[in-house]
Amino acid sequence: MKKILVITLILGLFKVSAQNERVITTGVPFLTIAADARSSGMGDIGVATSVDAYSQQWNPAKFAFAEQKMGIGISYTPYLESIITDIALLNASFYNKIDDRSAFAASIRYFTLGEIELRQFANEEGTVVKPNEFAIDGSYSLKLSETFSMGVGARFISSNLKFPDQAGSADTKAASAFAVDIAGFYRSREIAYNNFDGRWRLGFNLSNLGNKISYDEGGQENFLPTNLKFGTGFDFILDADNKLAISTEFNKLLVPTPQDFNEDGVINGDDNAEYQEIGFLSGVFKSFGDAPDGFSEELKEFSWALGAEYSYQDSFMLRTGYFNESEEKGSRKFFSLGAGFKFKAAQVDLSYLFSSSKIQNPLENTLRFSLTFNLGEEFIND
Repeated sequence: MKKILVITLILGLFKVSAQNERVITTGVPFLTIAADARSSGMGDIGVATSVDAYSQQWNPAKFAFAEQKMGIGISYTPYLESIITDIALLNASFYNKIDDRSAFAASIRYFTLGEIELRQFANEEGTVVKPNEFAIDGSYSLKLSETFSMGVGARFISSNLKFPDQAGSADTKAASAFAVDIAGFYRSREIAYNNFDGRWRLGFNLSNLGNKISYDEGGQENFLPTNLKFGTGFDFILDADNKLAISTEFNKLLVPTPQDFNEDGVINGDDNAEYQEIGFLSGVFKSFGDAPDGFSEELKEFSWALGAEYSYQDSFMLRTGYFNESEEKGSRKFFSLGAGFKFKAAQVDLSYLFSSSKIQNPLENTLRFSLTFNLGEEFIND
């Protein structure tokens, strides 16, 4: 059954590539999956939302504005749940405020593909493999003023997806890479308007900036999903009990666009060698101006999202969002819904995704869960 699933997924990928050969692909794409139910309930938005225990993935600079001493977050995201049950993304996060102006944080993301039985012939004894990937992060954030902070993060990435070959080789060493994040976050003071108070939020995060990843010595190297996120939001503080937060976010993969270098009409084969020669750092700069169709295609490489969160007494939250990606660059389009319930120090969040694209989303009709604990003394941020 799982062998059939793998074949189906591969055929699906070929189908997407046949429709458009300039879809940008990277190694370790699990790093781009929204790991928590709060952000996924708002259309995968998080770079400029208010701080929570899962800010490590979205914008580590937000931790400097945390309102409690410590936060612990645990989340579970089923993947392809409609056809298989043991593929999932698990995430655990922790932050601790050093003082009113600074904080450190750590997290781990683990993506498991379950058990897969490999066999060359139907009647032979199969070999069971458990492919998986994980990333371990650490970050530090500091307020540079009362309204602006910056953060830096470091990440170790391991991808153990290589299977033994038909000769039974045990050379299945996991591929690995190191990456860094650079982030900033602005949160204004409360502003009094005629009928409500308000607060502006802005954020950016340059994430997964690091060396390429390879599964074989001298083999094909894959770019990490180096990504630029930037966004803004506004909090409508209607009264002491009711608040509505609206946010928008833009994303661009800082990875070169696949091209027909030898002008043979095919973006494959010999073109791959020249693409392989591009270094990860030069690839970041090339990504802003290498689209073959010019500026119009560069704009299509930006995805965008809108999200909203209503909260009542900081105890009950309702969320919704929409994510959009060009049909020529992956065609991820979906709506999401979410809810959160807080009781004393604990908070439970749920989210659900509805695809609006012709291409099925692997997270479609999936219920995601997050559990958060906020502990220790409170910090007052005006």
